[in-house]
Amino acid sequence: MSGEDEEIRGSGETAGDGIRGTAPGAAPVPLSVLDLVTVGAGSTASAAVRTAVDIARTAERRGFHRYWVAEHHSMPGVASSSPAVLLAHLAAHTTRIRLGSGGVMLPNHAPLVIAEQFGTLEAMAPGRVDLGLGRAPGTDGATAAALRRTERLHEGADEFPQQLAELTRFLDDSFPDGHPYAKIHAVPGPVQATSPGGVQDPHRPPLWLLGSSGFSARLAGSLGLPFAFAHHFSAANTLPALDLYRASFRPSEVLSEPYALIGVAALAAESEQEARRQVMTGALSMVRLRTGRPGLVPSPEEAEAYRFNELERGFVDSWLGNVVHGTPDAVRQGLDDLAKRTGADELMITANAHGGAARLRSYELIADAYGLPA
Repeated sequence: MSGEDEEIRGSGETAGDGIRGTAPGAAPVPLSVLDLVTVGAGSTASAAVRTAVDIARTAERRGFHRYWVAEHHSMPGVASSSPAVLLAHLAAHTTRIRLGSGGVMLPNHAPLVIAEQFGTLEAMAPGRVDLGLGRAPGTDGATAAALRRTERLHEGADEFPQQLAELTRFLDDSFPDGHPYAKIHAVPGPVQATSPGGVQDPHRPPLWLLGSSGFSARLAGSLGLPFAFAHHFSAANTLPALDLYRASFRPSEVLSEPYALIGVAALAAESEQEARRQVMTGALSMVRLRTGRPGLVPSPEEAEAYRFNELERGFVDSWLGNVVHGTPDAVRQGLDDLAKRTGADELMITANAHGGAARLRSYELIADAYGLPA
């Protein structure tokens, strides 16, 4: 193992502190929320942010473990281009639920900037901030080039382990003497404790690695970090990636044993027909995204009127096969089955639908199905 790996493994929280949750009610594992802060046709980004607050507060009240937002760019229907800004707003409207990024796309940013942003978030919401990191751009190649101001996009992914080590050093203020960054400090951060009159903040955001293939699974395991897998859009790779993570896992100061959550698309409604009607808006949105026509999330009426061609229909059928949807009891059964089949330590639910009311109602119904406190 390289010294760089040791830098990452030897930092962060003790096992179970801010990572492992408790299964609420009758749920098989802890339940959490991944919110893309989607914008529906006929609505606005402001409305989407208000819905995000409503969902975060509902998740907190009903006993969900954490609420994450994900970095996306140049997508009209997704208003989560700036996770740190959204999380700061959500921190002001919640008191207990963990808040985090699922994730920040590290190659898009200087590690020092991320350390400063999440150090600030930790100061706003002490002890309940997660820093989930991905190595994909979260957008198309041209937008990634504009974000990074370079055309050499492959280098961002290839250099991810080095960027991760640098970020960890900034978070821990632990560059060795003689390093070019030894006198550079992420503030807020540990350096404040070494200043006259300084007091050490006991918390540091736990690092998570995110992935939809084997690269981050292996890296997370080798570093003893928690791992989040994007089952909701890469279901075929879920079991191989989780197996690789567990096989690669080496105990660290962060975790003594593996901890893996999976993102799962799920939507509950009072009837199977209404659930299908709602998830078809997400299906049409995905068809448009995959064919280079990203836009606002269409309404149920627009999705019902749309005529899918044969190729699109095949994609939709495949995509819907990995969306747990239906009545609350059916969704509960689907989530239980998924947890059992994958052995996931946590399920992070993302609701794909046009309107905020349908998404909010879905989380309430799922909470009811598991007997979570009202």
